[in-house]
This record gives sequence, structure tokens and C-alpha cells, in this order.
Amino acid sequence: MALQDNQDERELIMDAAYRCLLASEGVSVSITDILHAAGLSTRAFYRHFASKDSLLLAMFRRDCERVTAELTASIAAATTAREALRRWIDGVLHLMSAEPRRRRALILSSEETRRARGFAAERERFQAAQEAALAAILRRGVEDGSFPRADPRADAEQIQAVLGRALDRQLLCPPAGSPAETADRVADFVFRALGASTGRSASGVS
Repeated sequence: MALQDNQDERELIMDAAYRCLLASEGVSVSITDILHAAGLSTRAFYRHFASKDSLLLAMFRRDCERVTAELTASIAAATTAREALRRWIDGVLHLMSAEPRRRRALILSSEETRRARGFAAERERFQAAQEAALAAILRRGVEDGSFPRADPRADAEQIQAVLGRALDRQLLCPPAGSPAETADRVADFVFRALGASTGRSASGVS
């Protein structure tokens, strides 16, 4: 019970910090502001976080883990490497399709968060996890012949870069086209680069 209470308290602080950042539009907020919003004491804060920076990093890490889990679940039922890659591309490029999630991503990539000590390393860990998942899909495609030109490790980095650029555009200046249209364009480019067929069905059938 105590362990669950501690986890609930930690989540309460992170949720309060998000609300404060949202209200300030990503501008700096104090630990006092966060604790007032959470209805908790300074002692409670330091029971879970060494500093405001560690809190911001924990918030960023929590959301990254949720994204990775969501994307991993989306490809779990894929029967081919092609289907798995298409599902991954679709999943990434639909992340910002809901406005509440887009607002949350803006807050967690705000200057206040990016200034946190250790943010660059945390972001790099997230990118590395994404690239590792992509590389696993590409290796599967090399083995079954669906991605004849793939160099899994190198190509995973390039695909992640393309997806990251498209996601940043959706985040900062949403394009006129839908996420599905963007996913179609990215998938077409990626499949051609890998030497795969470019059929657009998520089932992996051309």
C-alpha cells in the first residue's frame, strides 16, 4: 500500500507540474507553484525528486515511455516486416493528431524543459530506443526479403530523422494535409529507399 501511495504521490506532482506549465504556456514555474497545485509539501516533493530538473526529466521520460509502448503495441500483431514498418510510420505521424496531445508535447519540449540539466541525454535515450525498434523491423525485412536494400542500423537512423522532421512540422506548424496523407508520403519514400514495394495498404499487401 505504501509503495502505491508513493507512486500516486509522484504522479500527482508530475500532473500538477504539467498543469502549471500549461497555464504558463511553457514559461518557468517554481517548485512552490507546483506543490501548491498538487496540494503537497516540500518534503513530499524531495521524497521523489532531487530538483525541478529531475521532475521535468521524469515527466519527459514518462511521456516517451508511453509513446514507445503505444508504438510497440501497434506493431505487435503485424504479420510482415512491411506491415510492421507501415504501422510504425502511421503511429508516429498520428501522435499529434489529437490537440490535447499536441499541446502536451509542446509543453514537454518547451524551453523550460529543454533547459533542464540532463535533457539532451534523456532525449538521446528516447531516440536510441526508437531507432532500435526500427532496426529490429528492418532486420526482419532483410531476413524475409521484403527490404532487400536495407542496412538496418544506418537506415533506422535515417527513417527516424525523416519521421522526427515530419513530427516537428506537425507540432510547430500543422500542415494542411492530414496525418494519413503525410504517412502515405513518408511510407512511399521509405519503402522505395529500402527496395520494397510501395503499396499503401497497412496490411503489407501491394
